[in-house]
Amino acid sequence: MHKDEAKGSAKKVRGNVKEAIGKGTGDEKLRAEGKADKAEGTVQKGVGKAKDEIRDALKR
Repeated sequence: MHKDEAKGSAKKVRGNVKEAIGKGTGDEKLRAEGKADKAEGTVQKGVGKAKDEIRDALKR
C-alpha cells in the first residue's frame, strides 16, 4: 500500500466523522467540510493506488 492510499483513507474517515457531526448538530459548514474531505480522500487514495500499479508494472 502506498502512503497516499493510507492518507486518503484517513481523510475519508475524518470526512465521515465531520459530516456526521455536522449533520447531527445542524452545522452545514462542518457537514460541507466533511464532504470535501471525503472527496479529497477518495482522490488521494486513487492516486496512491495508481502509483502502486505503475511501480508494480515497472518491476515486471
